[in-house]
Amino acid sequence: MSAHTHHDEHGHDHDHTHSHAGDVCCGSSAAPAAQKVAPIGKPVVGADGVQTPIRILQMDCPTEEGLLRKKLGGMAGVTGLEFNLMQRVLTVTHTPQTIEPILAAVRSLGFTPEIANDASAPTEPAPEAAKPWWPLALAGAAALASEAVHWAGLPTWLAAALALVAVGLSGITTYKKGWIAIRNGNLNINALMSIAVTGALLLGQWPEAAMVMVLFTIAELIEAKSLDRARNAIRGLIQLSPERATVLQADGTWQDVAAKSVAVEARVRVKPGERIALDGKIVSGRSTINQAPITGESLPIEKSEGDTVFAGTINESGSFEYTVTAAANNSTLARIIHAVEEAQGARAPTQRFVDQFARIYTPVVFAIALAIAVLPPLLMGGVWFDWIYKALVLLVIACPCALVISTPVTIVSGLAAAARQGILIKGGVYLEEGRKLAWLALDKTGTITHGKPAQTDLVVLSKMDSIELRTLAASLASRSDHPVSKALAQAAERDGVTLRTVDAFEALPGRGTQGVIDGKLFYLGNHRLIHEQGRCSDALEARLSALEQQGKTVILLADETAVHGMFAVADTVKESSRAAIAELHALGIKTIMLTGDNVHTAKAIAAQVGIDEARGDLLPEDKLQVIASKIKDGHVVGMVGDGINDAPALARANIGFAMGAAGTGTAIETADVALMDDDLRKLPRFVRLSRHTHALLVQNIVLALGIKAVFLVLTLTGAGTMWMAVFADVGASLLVVGNGLRLLRK
Repeated sequence: MSAHTHHDEHGHDHDHTHSHAGDVCCGSSAAPAAQKVAPIGKPVVGADGVQTPIRILQMDCPTEEGLLRKKLGGMAGVTGLEFNLMQRVLTVTHTPQTIEPILAAVRSLGFTPEIANDASAPTEPAPEAAKPWWPLALAGAAALASEAVHWAGLPTWLAAALALVAVGLSGITTYKKGWIAIRNGNLNINALMSIAVTGALLLGQWPEAAMVMVLFTIAELIEAKSLDRARNAIRGLIQLSPERATVLQADGTWQDVAAKSVAVEARVRVKPGERIALDGKIVSGRSTINQAPITGESLPIEKSEGDTVFAGTINESGSFEYTVTAAANNSTLARIIHAVEEAQGARAPTQRFVDQFARIYTPVVFAIALAIAVLPPLLMGGVWFDWIYKALVLLVIACPCALVISTPVTIVSGLAAAARQGILIKGGVYLEEGRKLAWLALDKTGTITHGKPAQTDLVVLSKMDSIELRTLAASLASRSDHPVSKALAQAAERDGVTLRTVDAFEALPGRGTQGVIDGKLFYLGNHRLIHEQGRCSDALEARLSALEQQGKTVILLADETAVHGMFAVADTVKESSRAAIAELHALGIKTIMLTGDNVHTAKAIAAQVGIDEARGDLLPEDKLQVIASKIKDGHVVGMVGDGINDAPALARANIGFAMGAAGTGTAIETADVALMDDDLRKLPRFVRLSRHTHALLVQNIVLALGIKAVFLVLTLTGAGTMWMAVFADVGASLLVVGNGLRLLRK
């Protein structure tokens, strides 16, 4: 199986054999009816040749992939094949002249290739007419009638005629596909089923042959429908953004136009209850917006002028206008969908193991079936009829469909479930790795804290009342653009404090500010300013020190005679941080905070949220060293940051988590896991989802192999029948698909 590996920005190796994502060994070639799906990309000229994406609606599972790989793999001019079965897209790397022979080869296998060569070529699949249900219903009735004729002891020719009608009505597609597979030297499920049913007919097992074919066809239809649920979990995201938007025209009128034709910088109007069609920035009006489809936040968010809005989110109340900041194909939602589709293509470790196992398992079981059919009659005088029948039963059981299908359905369900909660996982490998996390390193600013200083304390030190103290301090602070002054001014504005006029305002670099209010000179500054003025006392020093030990920045208000009060400002901890750290500890994961802030602040914040270890005064390369040493000690380490100054540490960690990735394209593109909002509680959710996914993967492998083992033993002891074989094969497939889809439940 051809695969190529590249080294991404994080130093992780990714296996890009886009294979088995969404495998279903179904004979059904029905396309999803008129659903909105991702368009096929145009051919791209690269260093290795032309890369042409071809959509093949009949390509559902390893059955079709095996045929295509064998047919195209040896063709002159074909240098690479990438299968994304979830999207039903095959990307062929080839020399420029070979595209027509490639398409002809695909058609020779009974498939219909679609290619986006030019403007007229289809970029989305044309809906295929649904197949009528009555032939299958009639086939079922004929098979049951054949069984009844056999039991009633009526003429054999009647049972045979009814059986042939049943096989003809339900099995033509299976026989066609089986013949193509055998002709191409491929022993897939259609080939095995065709051999088994034909064998049963030749042995005179009329009712059994008919029931086997009908049951097989029904089970495949159910399997295809089940699998479409996993496929549609991602497709549902695409349908979040509306196709039209109300856009301001050059003549001042508003017009309803297609969202994909709206240019960046265009002005769009949104009414209450409407979905937002494109990413943008509000220029007038205010509203509450439900951002759950993008960030997973449960509560609507207040938005006003200057705030960003995302395509696919819902305007709950109020009307507003916004300017478009990204084209429809480059919105945050479009990038999320693209990232999840890419993640489906890259196979997870369990999936790679299962694929390798299946490649050895099928030929081995086929060889055993052949030996069972031939050796006992030849060497031990066994009855040919009995042993050939056993071999045919074994052939049906042999198909590894349930095993091969179990992993991608579970992984895709996990990726989709995470995306719904605002957690964007960039591949099955990270979904599987998450359960092993032993240490989680977290940046402080913007990750554990809000990243914006806020006033936390006010201490009155003279006879001046607190309102007067705040009025004077805020009047001075409002004239400065220092973050600490801004925090004081914002707190005063929020509480409705009236500002006074400041004359002769002056900034004192590294110390604070001064100005004249009502004819009197006041100073608003740090410890150094008061110290230089000789106003410090032991009592004042003690109070200052107590606040600074808590990781707070202190500024003081003084005039020329006394210090009147002190204000403490700190970067406040998010409410969600404490809960998230507690949940991580409950899951057995240790936490460490890595920050460029001083050690006092680091330890104070760590103590507030319950983090195990805190390191301060760190440069980006120091954070990298801490992560590297933990990995060297044999731990699986995750790093959580904003993806900019934490880039080296995020890259070195086993899993890099980017916080608040909504709207930031780089975070979505480079992080292993992107948390779409700033809520750290998504981290324990991710770990629990990873553990749940792994548990289901193990259950599915045990189920698939266990059921087959039981029926193999029954067959070899003479108790197995072809009915049982069909239940062993398709029954196991349905069980593992249903089990994998449990992840999609809320």
